[in-house]
This record gives sequence, C-alpha cells and structure tokens, in this order.
Amino acid sequence: MPYVPYSRAAMLAGALALLPATTAGLAAVDARSGPQFGKLVAVYQLIKANYVDPVDDDKLLKGAIDGMLSSLDPHSSYLDGASLQRLETMIDGKYSGLGLSVIMDDGAVKVVSPMRGSPAEKAGLKPGDYITHLDGKLHYGGEIDDAVAKMRGEAGTSIRLTIFRPGRDEPFDVTVVRGVIDLKPVTSKLENGIGVVSVNEFSRNVGNEVSAAIQSMKQQAAGKMTGVVLDLRSNPGGSLDEAVALSDLFLSSGTIVSQRGRVASENEYYRAETVIRGDGARGLPVIVLIDAGSASASEIVAGALQDNHRAVIMGERSFGKGSVQQMISLDRTSAIKLTTARYYTPSGRSVQEGGIEPDIRVPQLSDPDARKRSERSMRESDLRGHLINEISLDEKQLETDKQDDPRFKMTSAELQAKGIKDFQLYYALETLRRTAPAATLARRP
Repeated sequence: MPYVPYSRAAMLAGALALLPATTAGLAAVDARSGPQFGKLVAVYQLIKANYVDPVDDDKLLKGAIDGMLSSLDPHSSYLDGASLQRLETMIDGKYSGLGLSVIMDDGAVKVVSPMRGSPAEKAGLKPGDYITHLDGKLHYGGEIDDAVAKMRGEAGTSIRLTIFRPGRDEPFDVTVVRGVIDLKPVTSKLENGIGVVSVNEFSRNVGNEVSAAIQSMKQQAAGKMTGVVLDLRSNPGGSLDEAVALSDLFLSSGTIVSQRGRVASENEYYRAETVIRGDGARGLPVIVLIDAGSASASEIVAGALQDNHRAVIMGERSFGKGSVQQMISLDRTSAIKLTTARYYTPSGRSVQEGGIEPDIRVPQLSDPDARKRSERSMRESDLRGHLINEISLDEKQLETDKQDDPRFKMTSAELQAKGIKDFQLYYALETLRRTAPAATLARRP
C-alpha cells in the first residue's frame, strides 16, 4: 500500500475507546447509538453461543474494527502487532529483507515498487508483479503481514519467489538474497554542474537532509551549480510535515498545500515561510521527476512547485492519492489509521484519482518493459473503495499515459548503446543544459 501522509503532531493518545467486550457493554452502546447496533449485538451473541469453536472477545472485536475501517477507503486501517511495527519501521527504521513495497490485491501479494538499490530491485522485480509462492508455498488469501514477515529475515539468507508478471505466459522463479535495508530517504549527486536530489520517501528530517544536500553540492560546484533535478519517482509518500518542509525549500512565498476535512479543526493552509527557510535553491531552475509510483506527499511537493510556477514537472502522471491520514493511538499496542481530510494544491486542485499531470510527459524509454508496465500501473483510481474526486475528472486526462508521443522513438537497445541507463533523468539533465535558465526557471510567485 502506498505510504500515506500523516502528521506526527496529530497522533492523539487514547482518542478512541475500545468497544465494550461484554454483552452488557454492547447492549449499552446499542441503547445510546440506535437500532443499527442491535445487529452487531445479535451477531456477537450468535457467534459466542453457536460457533463451532469457542471464540474470544479480542478476536471478535478486532474483526469488527477491521471491518468498519476497511469499508471506508483503502487507506483507513487498524494497526496492532506486526502491522503497527511495520509502519513504524517505514517511518524510522532499518531492517533486513528484500526492500519491497507490497499490497494485497484480491487475495494476492502485489508489488507496488521495489526500493531503489534494494535486493528486490537488483533481482529484477517490477511494479505490478504478483508474488504467488514464497519458497514454493502458495500464499493466497492470507494476511499481508504474514507475507512480509516471511520475506524479511537475516541479511545474507535467500528466499525463492514465484512471480506472475502480466504480459508473460508463464510464472517464473526469482531467488533474492536478503540484505540490510537502510531507509535512506535522500541521496544526491552532482552531474556536470547540475544537482540531482533523489527523495525516496518522506520520513523524518527529509526537508533538512535535502537542504544540506543542496548546500553540499553548491560547495562542490564552487558556486557554479546551474540547476536542480528533484527526483520523486517511485516515492510512495510519508509525512505531510516533511512534504511541506521540502516544498518550502524551493519557495519564498505562496501557499504550499491546503487540507479540508469534515471536522473544522482539520482545515489547514500551509504556506511558505521566507524567514525560516526561503528558497534553498536560490532561484536555480528546477525540474521535478514523477511517475505512477509518486504518491501522496510526493504529489503535494510536485503540485506546490507546479502551481507556484517554481519548477517544470516531467515524467508520467502520478499515483493520484489526495487524502490525509492521522494515526490515532488506542493504547500502547494498537492504533487506527484514519482518513480525515483531502488535500488540495495551491490552485485548489484535488489530485485524488487524477494525480499530477506532468508539464512535459517523458516515458522511461531505457526500460524495455516500461511502456507495458505504465499501461498496467496501479493507481489510486484502481483501488477498491477509493475516495471519489469531488470534481469530475476528464476521461482523456486519465488516458494520457497510454498515448504515443512521436518525440520519443529511441529503443532501449539504442539508449544502452549510448550509455543512457535512465532516459527520464537524462532528458531532464539535457533540458537544463540546453535551455536558457530564464526558460526553465518558471515565473516566481
């Protein structure tokens, strides 16, 4: 499941009370809340009295909570035990495993994306792959946490995955050697005077790390850095606060994002803070790279820089997740992740379902399977029970990624012969090199 925006400051301890685990307690809830709770009480009593095996209250309560939350949208869920630990690891952690972002899709484990440089990426796993067997054992219809637990393990050990890849006739096996997955959210390099900053996820201190990376590259370039490529491809999101902090690095004024919920306290506007950060790139031209794996917090940054005319957005249409989740603690060992608001770009656009459309669409020609994979890329609009965009979406907009563009005709083999391993990055760098700065630096707000 794509990593969702959350605000750590919004985590509320004990905000919800567990439903009473006794029949009398449930009856009291029923009396206060109307006749619909009568069905819940009746089902609870029937199960306790008639199910073939004894069932404890904890199991029934967890099932009821799971059912309520899963009926809302794909991003609201109950977290305890392994699922809560997994989210906390994604936020802060370091672990041994394969480096895969996966979801359950109709009972099957589906790859959202392998992390950059991970054992899974090196083994050739691709977004959209289905993992059907783990070490020869079928995994279907089970819990996602069970699959994740089996894929994790000590570095140096291996696991055999059976992969079904749409477009191929037969499944195939891939053996992946587990490694230490050190969640490095920010990497950077200087390419002939152009700074390339890759943000892999929006975990703690991303804004500060990107700021430090830009300053370091400026020093390496001896003050002659000519542009910045901000690479948000395959970035599933993370902290809303860090998305705001990163956007603020490139903006001296203007709105970054707004969020609106049913509860008035969820309505907020986030604006650039000139005194605190200012424009960290000091007016340098900026290109932002996105693709179908760029979700939530990535889309906040891309939308903010696009609407404030601070950057040119390149790549492919983003994932389209325009909702905000809060993680609300129930007790020390459990919490719920609840969708509480939609977010909007500075111009008032919701990216829900439609995503961010790039200013210049650039396919990943260096990957021979990229075009086929783009056509089957899973986006927010493909998730069962997703929130509907309040504004009617143009069907043609959602089909843009499938159109052929006559500008891009080179094959992956031709690019490989020229030493081009990443065509989208190559195209962004060439654009900055060949275009006058005044043309690539969009109008300041």
